Amino acid sequence: VQLQASGGGLVQAGGSLGLSCAASGRTLSAYYMGWFRQAPGKEREFVARISPSGGSTIYADSVKGRFTISRDNAKNTVYLQMNSLEPEDTAVYYCAAGWLAGMQVNEYAYWGQGTLVTVSS
Repeated sequence: VQLQASGGGLVQAGGSLGLSCAASGRTLSAYYMGWFRQAPGKEREFVARISPSGGSTIYADSVKGRFTISRDNAKNTVYLQMNSLEPEDTAVYYCAAGWLAGMQVNEYAYWGQGTLVTVSS
């Protein structure tokens, strides 16, 4: 599976941004999909995860209520809608695909290249 994340950019605090992750090479419908992020000098951290059917989602406490993960299996695409953005959300955001329902980096087999989100104060 090849994953291509897009939609990053510069936004002011309090603003919104939507990320997309398009897949090629294989259908995404069999995979759990996750979004992770990595800020400068920090480890990659879990943001959100969605089940293959889209019926189950989990979020990191830091983004709960502000971010929404969704998927369109017909379009082979996963989304992350980010609202009420804060400077602390600044990071490179990665999408990932795997067969497990976890929140750990090593539970995901396929990774996109990342897209940079910068939130200015």
